[in-house]
Amino acid sequence: MWEAGRRHPARGVLVAPGRPCAVFVTVASKDRVPWMADRAVHEALVEIWGREALAWRVGDYLVMPDHLHFVCAPADPRFGIEQWIQYWKSMVMRRCRVGTGRFQRDAFHHRLRSQREYDETWHYVRENPVRKGLVQDARDWPFQGTVFPVRL
Repeated sequence: MWEAGRRHPARGVLVAPGRPCAVFVTVASKDRVPWMADRAVHEALVEIWGREALAWRVGDYLVMPDHLHFVCAPADPRFGIEQWIQYWKSMVMRRCRVGTGRFQRDAFHHRLRSQREYDETWHYVRENPVRKGLVQDARDWPFQGTVFPVRL
C-alpha cells in the first residue's frame, strides 16, 4: 500500500539559465557516526570544494560531528547535484582515511527561493553547535566558513 511522504531525497535541481539558484544541502555520516568535525576533514572539504570539485560552488558551510550543511550554486550545467556530491564525497574519503567513518549514501537538498529564506536557514544552521552544547557562541565553532560567495 502507498504511504504519503518520501523515503528518499528528491533528485535533481531545476536550474533556469540566467536566474539565480542557491541550494541548501545536508550530508550525514553513515549511521550518524561522529567523524566529520575534525581538522583534517574540514581542511579536505575546503580544499576540494575550493579547487577541485567546482561544478557547484559551495558558499557558507558548517560541519558537525555527524553531518554537514552548506549552500551551493551551480557553476557547470553538465553536472547534476547528485553526481557532484558523490564526486567530492569520494575525494574526501580517499584523502582523509577516517577509519570507520563513511558518508550516508544520499544527501538532502532543497532550493532556497529567496534571500530571506537563505538568511533564516543559515541563521538556524549556525546555531547547531550551540544547541548541541559544543560551544557557547556560534562564532567559536571552528568547522565553518565560506568557500565562494553564494547569494540570491
